[in-house]
Amino acid sequence: MWQSSNPVLSKDDKFSEFYGAMEGKEKSTVITLQGVVNKTAILTLVAVIAGTGGYKYFMLHPDMLWIGCIATLVLTLGIYFVIFGDPRKATYLAPVYAIVEGAFLGGFTAIAESMLASRGLSVAGGVALQAFVITISVLLAMLVLYSTRVIKPNRTFMSIMSVAACGIGIMYLISFMLSMFAGIQLPFISLRSTMATGMSGYIGLGLNLFILGIASFMLIFDFKLIEDKVNAGAPRYMEWFCGFALIVSLAWIYFEAVKLVLRLSSLFGRD
Repeated sequence: MWQSSNPVLSKDDKFSEFYGAMEGKEKSTVITLQGVVNKTAILTLVAVIAGTGGYKYFMLHPDMLWIGCIATLVLTLGIYFVIFGDPRKATYLAPVYAIVEGAFLGGFTAIAESMLASRGLSVAGGVALQAFVITISVLLAMLVLYSTRVIKPNRTFMSIMSVAACGIGIMYLISFMLSMFAGIQLPFISLRSTMATGMSGYIGLGLNLFILGIASFMLIFDFKLIEDKVNAGAPRYMEWFCGFALIVSLAWIYFEAVKLVLRLSSLFGRD
């Protein structure tokens, strides 16, 4: 009954579909919660290192910013769908995904910094640091809310969140296609809209916070599904798949956090 609103962890279950129950297997061959934590930490570290490298490279080569971000975005989506189609490949593709995703987010952060610089603005510690702090804060908050059972995922709430996530995904896809092939920037959605001020800026800020909230609550359902699969005794190498799934959610949160930092800086014109 527990379906994750993270599309990576949905489809009732990629775990069961590919592997089935693991009852009777030795503990060394099955997934553990500590193993998931370790794999997630490894992938996060890889993504941060790749993001730092991507950020520095794109800042030194600003002419490569947009084409680099588009290339890494396309590659990221390709790897995502390969792993989604066959979770067994997460063992070796999840680190590759973390590298490419990190490079994309690093380039995206560099674009955000350049946009602020063009307006003569800056933020304390830089966009990357503030967005990273927001991401980690959200992760810790969701862990506390889930572990204390303050938020209990149920089927109705799960369905609402899933529909919202799908709608946001479609909206972003349309925005990207219109921007790339028609030169049309959707108001309140596109990256350029993050620098809007006045009423448009406040509407965009509200929408940004709403989407960030949806991305944050995705973690609740992911935690639940991972807990269920740990209890069910899925294969050990599924730890990489779970880590990959969490990285997808965290990358989305960071992406929205960067936009949030841009909007706040633009609206208030100070750190």
